[in-house]
Parts: sequence; C-alpha cells; structure tokens
Amino acid sequence: MITKSIKHTLAACWLCCGAAAALTACSEWADHYEDPLSLSDSEPTLWQAMQQRAELSDFREVLSQTKVFKHHKKTDVSYADLLDGVQTFTVLAPVNGSFNKDSVLSLVATNRGDSMVERSFVGNHLSYHPTSSVETPTEFFLLNTKRTTIGNNKVLDVPIKEANVRAKGGVMHVLQSTLPYRYNLYEIMLNDSRYSLIGEQLASYEQEEFSPTESVEGGMVDGEQVYADSVFIERNLLLERVGELAAEDSSYIFVAPTASEWQRVWQEAMDYFRFDASVENGDSLQRLWANQALLGDAIFSRTIQSSPTDSLVTYAYNRRYPKYHVFHRPFDEGGILYDATPTTYSNGTLYTTSQWPFTPLTTYHRELRTEGERTGLIIDDNACTYTTRIHAADSVSENEYLVITPKTNTSNWTMTFKLENTLAGAYDICAVILPQTVYDPYAQLKPCMFQAEINYVDEKGKEVVFDCNKTKFSTDPTRVDTVMLAENFIFPVCNYGETNMKFSVKLKCSILARESLKYSREMLLDCIYLRPRKN
Repeated sequence: MITKSIKHTLAACWLCCGAAAALTACSEWADHYEDPLSLSDSEPTLWQAMQQRAELSDFREVLSQTKVFKHHKKTDVSYADLLDGVQTFTVLAPVNGSFNKDSVLSLVATNRGDSMVERSFVGNHLSYHPTSSVETPTEFFLLNTKRTTIGNNKVLDVPIKEANVRAKGGVMHVLQSTLPYRYNLYEIMLNDSRYSLIGEQLASYEQEEFSPTESVEGGMVDGEQVYADSVFIERNLLLERVGELAAEDSSYIFVAPTASEWQRVWQEAMDYFRFDASVENGDSLQRLWANQALLGDAIFSRTIQSSPTDSLVTYAYNRRYPKYHVFHRPFDEGGILYDATPTTYSNGTLYTTSQWPFTPLTTYHRELRTEGERTGLIIDDNACTYTTRIHAADSVSENEYLVITPKTNTSNWTMTFKLENTLAGAYDICAVILPQTVYDPYAQLKPCMFQAEINYVDEKGKEVVFDCNKTKFSTDPTRVDTVMLAENFIFPVCNYGETNMKFSVKLKCSILARESLKYSREMLLDCIYLRPRKN
C-alpha cells in the first residue's frame, strides 16, 4: 500500500528544491531541552509564539486557512488550531517574503488545492518529532512523511534565522526561506515532463480500497452494515509488484529512460505480452505485464543489496535461476548504470539514460521449463504409466525427472504437457531426455524414437497444431540429450499468467513393432525446455 501522490504544482509559490541525500531516521528531543508538554500554563503555545513575531504573519495566514484532512475528507480544524492545542510539534517557520503567500492561499481556496497545500507546503514545515538544532545534524520525519535533517544552524541547506524557540507544545525554528519540497521517485515521474509517459502508466494503477477494519461502524440498515466514518486505503497495484516508489521510509535505485526511449521499449514489451482475442481483459493484462516486465528489473531496493558496485539484484532474484534479476558491475562500462545521469530524490536515486540498458532476453523473455516431474502439468496421457524419480546432479534440472513406461512392450504412448507463461515471441522448443543409466548403470542402452506436436492458438483464439514437420526424433541413450523439436518457433500470442491449457507440447512414442529390438519405448524426461530467441 502507498500514500497516494497528487501532482504538486506549487513550485512557483516558493523556492524550488535542490538535490539532497536520502535520509534514514527520526530523532528525539535533545536532552538539554525541557519537555515542552511540562511547561507551565503561562508559557505560550507554538501558535502564540508565532503571533509574537511579525515576520511570520504570512505563514500564520496560510496555517489558519489550511484545514486538516482525515481520510481525504476536509475537517473543520485548521493547522493554527493544532498548534494552539496540546499536540507536540516542531515548526519550521519561513519568514515573510520567502514564498508567494497569495499564490498559496489561492490554491487553498480550490477544491483540490487545499490538500496539495497541506502536503507540499504546510506538511513540509511541521513535524510531530520535537527536534532541536544542535551542532551535530539530526534526522527526523516531517508531517508529510518526508525525511529531513537539522543541525549546525541549518535545516537541509536552509539557514535558520532563530533556532530552538521553546513553547508549550514543541519547538520552533524560524527559517530564512522555505524548506524545499523534495520529490520522491514516484512524484518525479508524475511531475517531470521527461518521464511523463512512465508517470502516466504508474498513475493509471492508483485506486482506493475500502477498509472495513479501519472504518467506524454506524449500525445496520436493511440488514447491511453502514459506517459512520469510512476509511479508504490508497494502493498502486503496479508499484506493489515492482517497488513502492512512493514510500518515504525506503531507499531505491531507479533506472529510467527518456520519453522516446521509453516509448520504444514499452511498445516492444507490449508486443511480447499480446493475448488472443478470446482472453477477457486481454488489453489490460497486456499493459500490466508489459509495465511490470520493464519496471520490475529497473527498480532496486538498497536494503537488499550486499555490494551495489559489484551487482544489483531485484526482489525477484532467485538463486536457483541466477542469470535473471541480477546485474553485475552496474557502474562499469557496459553496466546498466554506466553513463547514466544520477539525480537524488527524497527516497532514492534516479538514473536517467538515453538508451535502455536492458534487453528482453536479459529480463522478461526468459527460458521456460516444464519439468517432467511436475505431474500436475500433464494434461493427457495414453497407453503408459509414469512415476517421478530423484537424481541429484548438475545435469538434471531440479534434480528430478519423469519416467514414462509403456503399458505393454508394444504400446506407443502419448503424453501432453502444459506450457506456462509463454510470450508472443520466438523460442527453440526442446525436450531434455536422460539416459537410462541415471538409475540403472547396467541398463541396455537403446534410443527412444518419438514425434512431437506443439499446440497453441492464433490471434483470434483459434487452436493451431504444429506437427514438427512429422519428424521422428531419436534420442542419444549415452548422454543427457537435448532434442530440438522446433527451432526459432514463434508463438503469435502469449499465455503469460493464464491458467488455461491452450499451449502444450505432446510427445508421441513412434516405434514400429519390427523396431522394438532396436529402440526402447521407455523415456526418462527431464523437462520440456523453451530457449528464448531474439524476435
């Protein structure tokens, strides 16, 4: 889940932000300051302390007219009310003339501008963490969840005019200018025209989801529960899959291309994830999988990197498949970050590149294996029995295999295996056959002869069968034999993420009675292997 980002159009109202390093922690009230809540009633509140300073009149006016939002609903409580109450705050108060008060107030008066001002301006100058300014910089969270640092008489790079003004309800620091609003990686995608095409894709997956557990029940009406206060959780279904780029408590590395390059690689990915016309919501699925395919290998969480200069791994990295989701020597020539332009934002670093450093073959157009021992993928079998066996060896995929045995000495069996997650692209389709010596070192070595069919559908969803040119394949019984069933075979559509059985490979033992002494009808199938080819 994420907190929904709104496009921030306030840059003209105050000073634009500069690049700053991502920060990581909160702080507590400095030991040599009194607890502000323990001050006597005669001490002024934070609001009253601000009223005593004429140079803060513009900031006070904004606070008094900006209302607090709760669950995206405007309340009657202003930020002036909060600062005059009992809650504890740190106030970073910019002096008059450091921002355009009239522009900010005009936004407050609009339907959406008030929530924008709350997050981007007011929330950028308040914190629930009472934090003093001392010589050593201290990190803390602002009200809008941004992280900042204070120390050596500065907040970030903004000079403090008057530090550590103690009041009942917290502490105030008078700033010589506004604190720059620092975009996070998600916000920069929404607000910078260079990345608008990526931003449009990301924003399209924002949605609100009603949370009954966090809502306040209001009784029953006509047998149905109603709520006095409904709470909606904001989510981004795409970011949940690839990386929470809106999360301020995280730190990411994000590789993003320029607009024209994104359009090129996005269309390329869309072509790979093209569904047949009979798939429900096929267009939406195509777009989701294409976006996930591109961004899933372009976003890296710093928290899971053991040595970023040696390699970068994504959340999807799996040691069993070490060739995917890992990028070695990323900063060296030829690496994914070589010659990219880094820019630091509030929750990570964006690396902009004019040339996308990934290819389909190194990211989403991957090798596919239908393991023989995964008997749940057997769609149909005839005239045979089968069992799985274990054999731990580098040459045996997943250290298991399937033994297919004819029901009689002359039975020509058939067995059909479901293919999963194929893309609309080119593959070498192979069957990996093991020698009988993997379980019987004294077995009489005979090849197995078989034919194959590849079953799929065309763009309209019509079933198509390719008979592999009616070739009779003969295995090499002395070694692990990768038999090429179809070379550079192109599926016109994909079945990525689908549970249907439209895509399959049928193996058919094809031995004449007179050939029984020369061939064996037993097959030790390791896997059906789809080796991707460049489209």
